[in-house]
Amino acid sequence: MGTAGDYESQRRVPVPPSKPFLKSLQTNLKETFFPDDPFRQFKHQPAPRKLLLGLQYFVPVLEWAPRYTFNFFKADLVAGITIASLAVPQGISYANLASIPPIIGLYSSFVPPLIYAMLGSSRDLAVGTVAVASLLISSMLGKVVSPTEHPMQYVQLVFTATFFAGLFQASLGILRLGFIVDFLSHATIVGFMGGAATIVCLQQLKGMLGLVHFTHETDLISVMRSVFGQIHQWRWESAVLGCCFLFFLLLTRYFSKRKAAFFWINAMAPLTSVILGSLLVYLTHAEKHGVQVIGHLKKGLNPLSAYDLAFDSPHLMAAIKTGIIIGIIGLAEGIAVGRTFAMFKNYHIDGNKEMIAFGMMNIAGSCTSCYLTAGPFSRTAVNFNAGSQSAISNIVMATAVMFTLLFLTPLFHYTPLVVLSSIIIAAMLGLLDYEAAIHLWKIDKFDFFICLGAYLGVVLGSVEIGLIIAITVSLLRIILFVARPRTIVLGNIPNSGIYRSMEQYPVANNVPGVLILQIDAPVYFANANYLRERISRWIYEEEDRLKSAGESSLHYVILDLSAVGSIDTSGISMLQELTKNVDRKGLQLALANPRSEVMKKLDKSKLIDKIGQGWIFLTVGEAVQAFRRVNFLMLRKELRDNHPPVLVEEEEGMRRHF
Repeated sequence: MGTAGDYESQRRVPVPPSKPFLKSLQTNLKETFFPDDPFRQFKHQPAPRKLLLGLQYFVPVLEWAPRYTFNFFKADLVAGITIASLAVPQGISYANLASIPPIIGLYSSFVPPLIYAMLGSSRDLAVGTVAVASLLISSMLGKVVSPTEHPMQYVQLVFTATFFAGLFQASLGILRLGFIVDFLSHATIVGFMGGAATIVCLQQLKGMLGLVHFTHETDLISVMRSVFGQIHQWRWESAVLGCCFLFFLLLTRYFSKRKAAFFWINAMAPLTSVILGSLLVYLTHAEKHGVQVIGHLKKGLNPLSAYDLAFDSPHLMAAIKTGIIIGIIGLAEGIAVGRTFAMFKNYHIDGNKEMIAFGMMNIAGSCTSCYLTAGPFSRTAVNFNAGSQSAISNIVMATAVMFTLLFLTPLFHYTPLVVLSSIIIAAMLGLLDYEAAIHLWKIDKFDFFICLGAYLGVVLGSVEIGLIIAITVSLLRIILFVARPRTIVLGNIPNSGIYRSMEQYPVANNVPGVLILQIDAPVYFANANYLRERISRWIYEEEDRLKSAGESSLHYVILDLSAVGSIDTSGISMLQELTKNVDRKGLQLALANPRSEVMKKLDKSKLIDKIGQGWIFLTVGEAVQAFRRVNFLMLRKELRDNHPPVLVEEEEGMRRHF
């Protein structure tokens, strides 16, 4: 076996110059928290300009308002009125789902949209209450305070949870920790939202069947037991009315999907259902025959609720826990929806700005008798299809809701609860994205089972259990990716100097006497032991293969480190131990294309001296050529020592062979 001195690479891999610790820390923090470099716009600007840019950054309306035109306003006026027609029935319905007074649902479509219009960066997002968060509030807070026995205390806890949701959301945006939300993968969200939609639909059987008493549990078995345990209390009037309105809502959705120009039919359908249902109950006095109605709704704008925030409540921890969970769900849904529609119009929304906007509107909402608001998909889709040009459509919607609060709330007295249940079911069926689940099955089976686990966790357990399963499985998958990185055997593509995965490229050939392994991830304490064991296994498997095939024995092991962006002290220790193990086997270890951070650590740990500078190469191809050169020199030396009169022609033939 040759030594490093027998062959020197013509192109050495340099050790980058060391940076001062503080400068290196500053660079790492910038890459972590400011990948978009938001400060670049302030460079080389005078102080007044910097102040204006800073205000525009935190209050985006100041940036786009000067360019706003009357044509934009006409489009936003139509879009705002259209989504207001959806906001009123949805607000009342989702408030009922959250077990709070229906009027709070209307309040929540007045103040928060105004705040978002000032601070949000999306042109299309329509702000409003969301069904999943409403269900979470009811299921989590309803366990500690009964909404029927202690309604005032329950509402105070809802406002408090909303406050902490907003505080959490704004904190993530200000501290630029939005990447935390990214831990909820697409598969996780599809499964969780689908499970939550199923549970919401099951909960609406109470209203559809006209039941007075119903379980507070959300799992499938408890709901079915509650439904079929009260068959004698089913009201056929409510069931018939509910099925008729549900059929009407689904029919309008079908026509709107068939032709995009009919989107307004689907948008107006919930309000039409409320009006028709109210007229039907009023004219037939159906409320006297078992059809439950909303009842009195107080006129007037949002009363202040800052003093109702229950910071001294014995159930404060439950409110904080609920706030954080609904805050995460609100952010995940709202930002995903905003980015989806921004992509259609080819513009970018800032995730951290959105978090601040969501947080501030929920903090302000909690102080003005509102509960959690986000960016529901259904309302945003209507806003987009109605031709929205800016966040002014949210202001128009809020104005329409304000008019409703001031003058029209008495008209909702006779609105039947069964209509609200129909509206919720119709909206939730749209969240059962079975096509996405089928797509996951086709693309990635593991993602499909993550989706299925989240769905079953919600449906068979509870919303909290489903969320815990979803987050846990997502984190476990991340841990598995880090702790069990792939190691790939590389081979030579015929008639080239290219080395690629032999599994991906069956035409690739083994290099005689050489094992080439590529490590496909950074090397950390979490995967160092695994990589040591896996590389050792590759070595003895290759030795066994060569022995059984009768081929030349293994002499060299090349580690391709081009995908290893960083390494820690555990990784260095692993390489040191691997070097010793390879030496004991009489093999030579070489490194190919180590990255900048890896070379720094190798140099500081003196591992370069142990491996030998001559065994660190720029590419795998150079390493293979070096081994061939060493083999040639060793064989020539052996021939000269043992057979002095070797002919020059024979030596030239060997040179051509190697």
